[in-house]
Amino acid sequence: MARMSVPAAASSPPSTAATACGWRPTWEPGFAALGPAFVRPVQPIPLPAPYWVATSAPAAQLLGLPEGWDRCPELLAAFSGNALLPGSQPVATVYSGHQFGVWAGQLGDGRALLLGQVCGQELQLKGSGRTPFSRMGDGRAVLRSSIREFLCSEAMHALGIPTTRALCITGSPAAVAREELETAAVVTRLAPSFVRFGHFEHFGARGQIDELRALADHVIAHHYPQCAAAGSSERAPYAALLQAVTERTARLLAHWQAIGFCHGVMNTDNMSILGLTIDYGPFQFLDAYDPGHICNHSDTYGRYAFDQQPAVAWWNLRRLAQALLPLIDDVPLAEEALSGYEARLNEAYLALMRAKLGLAKPHEAEAELLQELLALLAADRVDYPIFWRRLSHAVGSGDFGPVQALFADGPAVQAWLASYRAALQPQDAAQTASRMLRCNPKFVLRNHLAEQAIRAAKLSDFREVQTLQALLARPFNEHPGHEAHAGFPPEWAAHLCISCSS
Repeated sequence: MARMSVPAAASSPPSTAATACGWRPTWEPGFAALGPAFVRPVQPIPLPAPYWVATSAPAAQLLGLPEGWDRCPELLAAFSGNALLPGSQPVATVYSGHQFGVWAGQLGDGRALLLGQVCGQELQLKGSGRTPFSRMGDGRAVLRSSIREFLCSEAMHALGIPTTRALCITGSPAAVAREELETAAVVTRLAPSFVRFGHFEHFGARGQIDELRALADHVIAHHYPQCAAAGSSERAPYAALLQAVTERTARLLAHWQAIGFCHGVMNTDNMSILGLTIDYGPFQFLDAYDPGHICNHSDTYGRYAFDQQPAVAWWNLRRLAQALLPLIDDVPLAEEALSGYEARLNEAYLALMRAKLGLAKPHEAEAELLQELLALLAADRVDYPIFWRRLSHAVGSGDFGPVQALFADGPAVQAWLASYRAALQPQDAAQTASRMLRCNPKFVLRNHLAEQAIRAAKLSDFREVQTLQALLARPFNEHPGHEAHAGFPPEWAAHLCISCSS
């Protein structure tokens, strides 16, 4: 959406926004109802001269927002932190966590405010100013990182990968100091819950068992009701919760590894209790296939390298289990709840990769076929998204020349293709190609595409943000005329540095 001219921000504290567009949110009991041990009341800090940067119609539908909501000055003010939605009582939540494998102690929402729960979705402002948990931070987000989070949240949803969602970005000329001076922005994001592993770690580490139990009971009642009836003992529901979170996390990691997504900062406070992709910071979709790729410039030792993500998730799940142990009160029972992680991960990953390969059903040689392929991709650093898209088209056309052209080792890839085509028999080629094109995206949010959109947006030109948003909303479609957005990354893309800074 193009930049709008609007009045300057209201004075602090924010007033209540009377929504002229006709939307009055009906707030539901949510996380804040747990009480003062879990949240702190906080008012957003207004930003001068806010303007719309981008909005998501699909995310708006989840909240019941009416048509034209993104032209409403009152909502612009509310989603910039300059006014409160009627009835909203914003809070910041407290949690702790392990960062880069080291216990960091108390953390919390340092720049996020939970406005409340609407239509089963928690509504949150990210970048609306300092909170009691900001530590040395300013509580702000910048336009650069806000665009990346907005686009990737909605792109991951379109790819079928569990994720938080993004409703809108609002920008402001207010200056924010990072590695360089940037301008402020606020992302309004939503999810059924923003509870993290770190919320449980916070109370577990402090020995606050009553609060730990209240948190677990809240999560079970609202998000895992099937766990409430598990077993006959009081501890059984908490073991069932750990098992359910383990299974969701395994499926999430299978999606990441199959699509080639690097999260970049898998601290326990960045792990969702619902198995959602959360906290889009130094993320990246793979260009060249490199199993050891490190996308986070701050990750000096490669803890969160692409091929380490499944193991890190397992490590994080064990920290969650440790936090829940006072409720489970049985180490073997906790271990049993965790024990299915590897099998569920492998099962989900193989199913996703089988679909990418176009195999209609399990094949006796699929594991060997896949491992040989990944080794070939890694050896020649083949572009990951382009390979899969070309393979999909080749199956339909019978012309595998464009696929072979991606590899330096011609005989090796020819041998693999011969085995692959044998595995596809006797499937119908056209139908197989059609299925493959529905699970091998043509468009992903590569770093250079996001960077180009950000550079234009810094000059108040949001057209490339809109273009990417449209392409990523339907990533499996061809979108004629946008071949450049699906092509090889330029040479300068390899030098982009993405860090934890935002």
